[in-house]
Parts: sequence; C-alpha cells; structure tokens
Amino acid sequence: MKLIAGTRGSELAKRQTALVITELKLKYPAIDIETKIIKTKGDKILNSPLSKIKGKGLFTKELEMALLSGEIDFAVHSLKDLPVDLPQGLDCSVYLKRDKPNDVLISKNGKTLKDIPKNGQIATGSLRRALQLKRIRPDIKTIDIRGNINTRLEKFKNSDWDGIVFAYAGLARLDMESEISQILPFEIMLPAVAQGIIAVEVRTSSKASEYLKELTHLETSILGRAERTFLSAMGGGCQIPLACSSSLLKDTLTLTGLYMPDNGNFFISELISGNKENPEGLGKLLAQKILTKYKELKK
Repeated sequence: MKLIAGTRGSELAKRQTALVITELKLKYPAIDIETKIIKTKGDKILNSPLSKIKGKGLFTKELEMALLSGEIDFAVHSLKDLPVDLPQGLDCSVYLKRDKPNDVLISKNGKTLKDIPKNGQIATGSLRRALQLKRIRPDIKTIDIRGNINTRLEKFKNSDWDGIVFAYAGLARLDMESEISQILPFEIMLPAVAQGIIAVEVRTSSKASEYLKELTHLETSILGRAERTFLSAMGGGCQIPLACSSSLLKDTLTLTGLYMPDNGNFFISELISGNKENPEGLGKLLAQKILTKYKELKK
C-alpha cells in the first residue's frame, strides 16, 4: 500500500513528519510512504504578527484542502497550530507521545530570565508569551519575530536582542537543546494549548486512518482532548491569549488554564481536577470557571 504524507516545508515540520512515518513503518513495514510539501498561508505571510493575521488555520488550511481533494492521505501538524473546528470529513485524533510542553529562553551568554538586563529585549512572535514575559518582567521590551526556528535563531544571533523564546519540543526535535539557556517553568510561563504534541489528520473515510490510529498515545490523547476542549469552550483559535497545562496521575486529570484578555489587563487562572475518563467535561468546566470570573471582573 502507498500513502502520501503532507507536510509544511520547514525543517521542523519535515522532521515531525519523518517521526510519524518512522512510527508507522515500524508497525507496518510494507507500507510505501511518499512525502509532499505543502506551503501554507502562515508560511507566506512573515511581516505581520500572528495575532493580527485574520482567519483560522494559518498553518493548516492548505494541508486540509489537499487532504479533502485526495492529493495527500494524511497531514502532520503541531497540534497547537490546529484549529479546534475541523472541516467536515476530516479527523485529527491521532496524537503521538507528548514532548516536554514548556517554553524555553535562548539568551546571549546563557542568561536566565531574571538575569536579563533591565529594559532588555526579548523576541517572540506569540502574544501569549509576550504577555507572560511582561507580567514577570514589566521592564522587558518584546520584539515581534516570525519565521521557522532556524530563521528566528539566526535573526537573534545577528541582533542586539537579549533573548528569544521558543517551544522546547521544536528545539528538541531539531537536536538543538544545547542552545537553551533556561527551560521556563510553568510558574513563569504556561504553554500554548496542546504544545509539544504531534498530531496526524486524515480523511475519516480513508484506509490510512485505520493504520494511523495505531500510533495514538493514550495519555497524550487524554491530555490533548482536555486542553483542546478548553480552547474550544473559550471560543478561540490558536491566536487567543490563552495558556494551559495538564497532567495525569493514575486516574486523576489536572488542568490549569490562564486567560489574558484585554491585552493582558486581566490574568485569570483556574485549576481543576477530575476523573481522566471525562477529559472533555473537565476542559469545558475549566473554561466555564475562567469565563465566569472574567465576567465578574468586568462588571
């Protein structure tokens, strides 16, 4: 059987697709898999902050169109980039084992965040990261930056900026952990919803879905479903100023959510725990608690 995998053209996207292909061929050695690179809107628009670009699916829409047309058989995504509302006929419930979800700081001379000079400059293309940085260090100036990991890192090294923030998982998949100056704990920076999870999207009716579902990591599936339900219940896409973490201990699922509306004028956080058998219910409950608190603060 031959399958065609769709991927964005960045080195990270290709590396993630290769990880999925490796896992699939370990289970089904006879499968022949070709890779096809698809350029997305998010790859083409590099001169605007992500939070200001209109439309959903900046890094996924073209891949989904290729899926629906039959041009590719499955698409590999960073789950944090995937909108919660999928086109009819597509499914994205295959989650590989989650990597560390933390954000990290890369700085000049290995400085941690507390050692960055007063009024220092830190680059990030994420409003979520920028708002949390300003909360911890109000003196910091954040510099908006776009591009793939290698492009952003090169810009940083050729700049006078003091630091730049990335997701740990992306650097790890590119074997670039040695660049990291500090892994930012959740007390400093909560990650994006589903950060660190590689997901596979397929046509619901395709034969490929039968093979790919064997790759699903159960614990990651529970965490990812809870977090993405939280995002959906908050009414947002991947650009909403929202952060989330989750953990599983035996049968207990714990979720922490952080909402930063009105350009960071409010920081609303809630933590809940419940049975792992109902991750969607916990995700909805977390959103309800945060939105209720927001309404009360706005009165």
